[in-house]
Parts: sequence; C-alpha cells; structure tokens
Amino acid sequence: MLEAAMRRFWHRGYEQTSMRDLADEMGINSASVYNAFGDKRSLYRRALDYYLEHSVRDRVARFAPLPPLSAIRAFFDEIVERSITDKQQRGCMLVNAALEVAPHDAAFQKLVADEMMFIEEFFRRCIAEGQQDGTITSKRSAEELATTLLSVLLGIRVLARTRPQRQVLERAAGGAFALLRSDD
Repeated sequence: MLEAAMRRFWHRGYEQTSMRDLADEMGINSASVYNAFGDKRSLYRRALDYYLEHSVRDRVARFAPLPPLSAIRAFFDEIVERSITDKQQRGCMLVNAALEVAPHDAAFQKLVADEMMFIEEFFRRCIAEGQQDGTITSKRSAEELATTLLSVLLGIRVLARTRPQRQVLERAAGGAFALLRSDD
C-alpha cells in the first residue's frame, strides 16, 4: 500500500493528490487510508521515506563498496538511466519534495536537507578515498567536489523533467566527472 501511495504522490505531487486519489491507487476506501496512516501529510512522509529507502539509500549501499571513481560513476549512470526510462518524467521524489513541500514545512525541510547531506557525504567519502589512492584530483577539497557533485545531481534530476535525453544528461554528468580527473 505504501508503494502505491508513493507512486501517486510521485506522479502528481503532494498538492495535486487527494486522499480519494490515494485510496483509489491503494485499492482501499478513504476511511481505511485515514485509519492506517492518519492525515495526508503523515502518509506523504511515510511514502517519501519509502522512496528514500528504496531509491537513494539503496543506491548508496550498493555502490559504496566499489572503487571511489567507479562508485560515483555508477551512481550517476543509474540516475541518467532512470531519468531517461521514466516515461512519466516524474524526476526525483526527493527533489520534488524540496521544491513543493519543504519551503512550507520545517519538518520536510529538515528531512530533505538531511537526505541531501547523506548523498553529499557519500560523494565526499568516495572523493576522499579517490584522492588518497590518486584516482581523483587533490586540487580541490573533497568537501568542495562533493557539493559540486550534489549540485550536478540535483540539476540532472530537474533537467530530466523537461529534457530527458541521454545525451543532455550524460553531458551534465560528464562535466562533473571532468572536475574529478586526477592530477596525474
């Protein structure tokens, strides 16, 4: 049921999704939605958590064991692939929440900021390891490069909503990788 709610919120956004829409998507009546999840905001929070667990956190866990540069490349390759194969052009539910809900809700603002810091920290760890083994440049700090990667990632996710072409998204990712090239 939570996955169904996530799909509906992801496709239509928080504001454009009614409790009736959610009940229909979940295959239950509205009273059951309220009984199981409380209000729309609570259900949105759980749906967003579900998305983050099965998308962002899963991706970080799968790629963390790879060599640093390979982990970053795999992360971006998967984002590009998911973006161009998403026929509904939903983008990233985290980015959507950052734009639609977080500006008006302090709890969601914190959740979004924490999740973005989680991604940035993944990049920072990979970059620091790559700087130690010489596969990533040391001309800029790991923190600076990680913030740049996060910015490019978020830009790709927004760009994919209107221009989901492989060449466009790969060009954006390629620019970020160029910044990581080793000094050697």
